Amino acid sequence: MVGAGVLSLPYAMAHLGWGPGTAALVVSWGMTLYTLRLLIELHECVPGVRFDRCTTSPTGSASSAPPSSSSPSLPSLDSITAVSLAAAAMSVGYSTISWAACLARGTPAAAEGGGGGVSYAYKDGTAADSVFRVCSALGQVAFAYAGHGVVLEIQATIPSTPTKPSRGAMWKGAVAAYLVTALCYFPVAIAGYWAFGRDVSDNVLVALRRPPWLVAAANMMVVVHVLGSYQVYAMPIFETLETILITRIRLPPGALLRLVARSAYVAFTLFVAVTFPFFGDLLGFFGGFGFTPTSYFLPCILWLKIKKPPRFSASWFANWGCIVVGVLLMIASTIGGLRSIIQDASTFQFYS
Repeated sequence: MVGAGVLSLPYAMAHLGWGPGTAALVVSWGMTLYTLRLLIELHECVPGVRFDRCTTSPTGSASSAPPSSSSPSLPSLDSITAVSLAAAAMSVGYSTISWAACLARGTPAAAEGGGGGVSYAYKDGTAADSVFRVCSALGQVAFAYAGHGVVLEIQATIPSTPTKPSRGAMWKGAVAAYLVTALCYFPVAIAGYWAFGRDVSDNVLVALRRPPWLVAAANMMVVVHVLGSYQVYAMPIFETLETILITRIRLPPGALLRLVARSAYVAFTLFVAVTFPFFGDLLGFFGGFGFTPTSYFLPCILWLKIKKPPRFSASWFANWGCIVVGVLLMIASTIGGLRSIIQDASTFQFYS
């Protein structure tokens, strides 16, 4: 759950303010934990069948390995446990360094002997610009809770029997993960905003400069974490891509196919990232467009369609509430993030 998006949370707080920003973090934490529970329960909603995708046909196996998993080289989620553990440790590490360094640094007035100070007022600008920036900030918060797309993939690797279904172990793990997430997200968001106010960078590590060795260590942790977490988040994409190449184009499965296909995908995403290096703006856009559906309202739609709770029951109200909030969040944050990208791109020299 804890990804590099945590580093933009102080920037989101700067556009939202203390009250709305904290509320957005808390509400998102609670809503996405609820929708995560729905996905976990729906994983085996048909006895004897395990659904490891939100939108495709089910599989009956205990793992989500792709057709080419007969050869080595990280073929599935089962094979990257150590990588995922290392990435998780790194994310907790750089999150802790971020908020601890912000607290140790203090506000600019304290850090620089009294000059300057820090402002928590909203940035100057037109009303329309402020609204769009708030929408983009909500998308950045949504991006921080973007783990749902791979949840069913992970649960599919957990053994399950009629007497001991996978949802028990998965829910315990999810709750533990969300507690750790809270311990990372809230201190970074609050301490980063407290230290820098409305002038905080869209990546709080960029604003931190002292001690240089500690900031360098945190940035190295980010690199290690992204290299590992990328394997987890991209695994469904890798599997889909390889399945298409094998079943439709009739390419032979194996390590060579994985090496070429996955390397090409990573190279493409690298090109996009270098071309549009707007960290906060991209998080806002993709948080709304790419991750809000899976994290905020798609599980609720699935629950209503499959479980059919009684109309006007507590479950019915809870799911429809998440759907309404999630759809509005998706629309607002996508528009806000896209506008921010366009504005920043107008003054940016590509590949300079």
